[in-house]
Amino acid sequence: MDCVVVSRPENHWQTFGDVYNPARSCEIRMPLQSIAPMEMSARKIIARRAALELRPNTIVNLGIGMPEGISNVANEEGILTYMTLTAEPGVIGGLPEGGLNFGAAIDTDCLIDQNSQFDFYDGGGLDVAFLGLAQADRDGNLNDSKFGPRLAGAGGFINISQNAKKVVFVGTFTVGGLKTEIQDGKLTILQEGRETKFIDQVEHVTFSGQYASQKNQTVMYITERCVFRLTRAGMELVEIAPGLDLEKDILNLMHFRPIVSECLQFMDDRIFRHELMGMQHDFFDISLEERLTYDPAENIFLVNLEGYSIRTQKDTADIRISVETKLTPVGRKVYAIVNYDNFSIVPKLVEAYTDMVKEVVNRFYISTTRYTTSAFLRMKLGDALTERDSEHFHG
Repeated sequence: MDCVVVSRPENHWQTFGDVYNPARSCEIRMPLQSIAPMEMSARKIIARRAALELRPNTIVNLGIGMPEGISNVANEEGILTYMTLTAEPGVIGGLPEGGLNFGAAIDTDCLIDQNSQFDFYDGGGLDVAFLGLAQADRDGNLNDSKFGPRLAGAGGFINISQNAKKVVFVGTFTVGGLKTEIQDGKLTILQEGRETKFIDQVEHVTFSGQYASQKNQTVMYITERCVFRLTRAGMELVEIAPGLDLEKDILNLMHFRPIVSECLQFMDDRIFRHELMGMQHDFFDISLEERLTYDPAENIFLVNLEGYSIRTQKDTADIRISVETKLTPVGRKVYAIVNYDNFSIVPKLVEAYTDMVKEVVNRFYISTTRYTTSAFLRMKLGDALTERDSEHFHG
């Protein structure tokens, strides 16, 4: 070592926005409920609609700009802990920040080198990525990198968008002076933006809609007034905000005519109300069929009971019937992995439930691995399962 340079604090800020916040380095844990909710605006409408695409136990990337608000909405709705949010500079978990603090996170679980984060992204580790929508065309192509003489560059946009299982582009429908108002659960356009983002052909292809279609990637485009999805035939309009006119407020402002879905729906009206949407209540509203997944190549049966509640004898019977329906055609025993996070059961039904589990284990499973982060549930169900010679819980 030749020398040591001591930087003065005023020249060595933690982010572009703040000198230092110990919650970013996990020196303290910030109560996330203390963070003020976003003000109602077009930006929040977009973040709310995008948040409806979040799913439990997924790994998510939030890009810079408009996607930043999704973490705030997830926190407001009390669902932040049910998934892992990441940002490309290397934060994993917690609440990724935005604005001049982009790249940092409050109460993050882990901070890794950016190149390692991109190794994970390039390897297909993302379930869903939320990225900015600067310009889109009839084929679903995105331009986020070049606008006339201004070359913004792609950054990590290509790596992230090409390899995520699902990609959601978010942004306002028009740009340059757009003013909106939300009243009585409806959106009103007070002043239209000077330029539309939906043109016939983008100047620069940062994301290829054709390539995404070829590999069956799920692609959505979410704005404050409508939602599109990418199909092999092009962009399809699937949702419109309540209170708007389809021709005047959407189609007449596009440089191409999208496919208008025969099942065109209104966007969820909860998005346009000031109170919470109640996402925590319906976040685990997943059918039993969707909770049970069999991988024939590995002979592994995944049972996702996260957020599931056993309140009646019928709930127990429904699980047994669903497992039988799924595994009887397999014709052989399987390795089972069961997720019990946020699972709940009425105490008087524990015995009947564990009897059902023992029956299913004996009939269909080679071995069972059960996971939960709840010490109380491990104690409550663990003893009953042990008495019935079923395997114990893992934390």
